[in-house]
Amino acid sequence: MKSRFIRNIVCALLVDGALLGAMPLIAADKPTKERRGAETTISEKELNAFAKAYVDYQKIRSSYGPALESAKDPQQKKRIEHEANTKVKESLDTAGLTPERYNEIFATVNGNEQLRKKVLKKVENERRKS
Repeated sequence: MKSRFIRNIVCALLVDGALLGAMPLIAADKPTKERRGAETTISEKELNAFAKAYVDYQKIRSSYGPALESAKDPQQKKRIEHEANTKVKESLDTAGLTPERYNEIFATVNGNEQLRKKVLKKVENERRKS
């Protein structure tokens, strides 16, 4: 289940459009009304981890997206997907976030203009560092 969930995150990451300005949707499932309405308490540490994981996702997408799209052989696609999934899992583990928590933070940030601006600044800082 977890592997499938992470694969869905990568697939969504590779094909979905922008929801947060320049931030593409990376959640495997779009937030429901209940989830969007329920404000989640997010610590500064989690916001920093989220920004780091988000920047990592962008790198993964730019690195694996073209190869995945151009792969003709199903086995090759699976191999590329597996590699990308591994990178996604490592990124989340390093950030100390579960896919579910990442998606909760994403949904909360997406529904709160002030928080979104704060996260965008953190993302820009992370991009400069890497």
